[in-house]
Amino acid sequence: MTTKFEPVIGLEIHVQLASKTKLFCSCPNGVGEDTKPNTAVCPRCTGQPGVLPVLTEGAVKLAVKAGLALGCKINEYSTFSRKHYFYPDLPKGYQITQFDKPINGAGSIEITFGPKENLQKKKIGIHHAHLEEDASKSAHFEDYSLIDFNRAGCPLLEIVSMPDMRSPEEAYAYLTEIKRLMKWVEASNCDMEKGELRVDVNVSLRPVGQEKFGTRCEIKNLNSFKAVKDALYYEINRQTELLNNGGQVVQETRLWDKEQNVTRPMRSKEDALDYRYCPEPDLPPIVLKHEWLEEVKKQMPELPAQKEAKFMAAGLNAYDAGVLTSSLDLATYFEAVTAGKKVPVKTASNWIQTDLLGMLHAEKKEIAQSPISAQTLAELLEMVESGKITRKQGRDVFDKIWQEGGSPKAIVEKLGMVQVSDEGQLEEWAKAAIEANPKAVADYKKGNKAAIGALVGGVMKASKGKANPRLISQLLAKLLA
Repeated sequence: MTTKFEPVIGLEIHVQLASKTKLFCSCPNGVGEDTKPNTAVCPRCTGQPGVLPVLTEGAVKLAVKAGLALGCKINEYSTFSRKHYFYPDLPKGYQITQFDKPINGAGSIEITFGPKENLQKKKIGIHHAHLEEDASKSAHFEDYSLIDFNRAGCPLLEIVSMPDMRSPEEAYAYLTEIKRLMKWVEASNCDMEKGELRVDVNVSLRPVGQEKFGTRCEIKNLNSFKAVKDALYYEINRQTELLNNGGQVVQETRLWDKEQNVTRPMRSKEDALDYRYCPEPDLPPIVLKHEWLEEVKKQMPELPAQKEAKFMAAGLNAYDAGVLTSSLDLATYFEAVTAGKKVPVKTASNWIQTDLLGMLHAEKKEIAQSPISAQTLAELLEMVESGKITRKQGRDVFDKIWQEGGSPKAIVEKLGMVQVSDEGQLEEWAKAAIEANPKAVADYKKGNKAAIGALVGGVMKASKGKANPRLISQLLAKLLA
């Protein structure tokens, strides 16, 4: 008999905090590939004998901002521990981390997933989010390995979810939301290609309706959101087949092989005892003063959920509001376009999503790199909304500004696009179109209201596109009545 199983998924996400220095020394944090290996180092981050770690405030502040964004309880008292394991890329032979008293306690975030027409929301619990130092970076070759200590000691925030996800789609949505929040409050740049966001997945199966969890496996080596989803699909299918064939799932750590699209055994899964945690003797507890914490809270921006609610109250649907709050820069851009209330929010949303984001995506640019400022787009849309130019002309002006810069007003005047709204001239064109299109007139009078389009087209042709189509439609309807 085949049993139907339910996946139970939890994620451990490491985000590299965007502080200027490393966690326990003054070496620069987040150096790029252009920095020579083993140059952004000092005796502290390379674990030299006799040196002591010194906690940097910048990393602590970003950890707190991240915790606030995750809805975590900020612990005013937290401590560091030593986590022992012996890998070549761990300079001291142990990692300074937080164990039983993390800086960020329990929290939760809301995820959105599903098709555009049927978006679903779900709350995912955060168990905690703790500070720790990163290890160095290894490069393996056929006969040897090299180690770059530039990354050693960089500040990480490990965000540990509750096992609340039940599908790869939910895990993907959770990852997307974590990335959005971390970038939103500028806690991390979350560039996966640079290793600034790394994911470990825990997944187990249990028969549908059973409360007790099954045996879980951890999957490592996931370097993209797509890899997380693909690995989960594979692992869920692997465990389902194994259990239905009478086998047992072994608790272990597995690696994702992206070339073969399979998970492979790496090692048996360690428990807390294997790491021999002990209090870090060289660091005092972190004690956050109430006044300091309140000041950090005041510096927090309005969070995405609040922005989404505001945009929906202004008239956008949930999908559009979600797109426009995918980043703080994009939300700020949208607010700037609609600030004067001369541009309807739906019009601004359509132009930004279809025209602006389409061009940015094609050129692999972020909103901050847009050649068209929010003020310029607002000016252009005001001209379209007022009827001074058509939507098509607006798009031509948009393209012109994108390529060459300039103001909408100057380009419209230079290209002779200003529409004619003089009623006398419009009536002359309208009467000529009626006389030249008797069939369209007859169809319209028989009840085919769409036939007026042919008459509008005739006016636009006669005016070389300069007639105001909105006024022309009104005038034609009046004359035909």
